[in-house]
Amino acid sequence: MPKAKSKAVKQDFQPEILAFCCNWCSYAGADLAGVSRFQYPPNMRIVRVMCSGRVDPSFVLKALKDGADGVLITGCHIGDCH
Repeated sequence: MPKAKSKAVKQDFQPEILAFCCNWCSYAGADLAGVSRFQYPPNMRIVRVMCSGRVDPSFVLKALKDGADGVLITGCHIGDCH
C-alpha cells in the first residue's frame, strides 16, 4: 500500500478575500467600522454594490480566477431589502 505524502501546512496562510457588500446594509456596517477606526485585515478587500442580488456569478468566478482565495457576498436582512 503506498504511503500518503505528508504536505506541510503553512501556519501563516492569510487567504485573500474579496467581499461584495450591499450599499444599504452591510456596506454601511463596514463603513461604520472604518469610521470607528477598526482596522480591516490587509487580506480583505471590500467592493460596494447597490444590491447583493446584483452580484453576477461571473464576478465571483473572475475574482477566484484573478487570485482571490474566497468571496463573501453580504446583503440586507431577510425582508429588509431596499
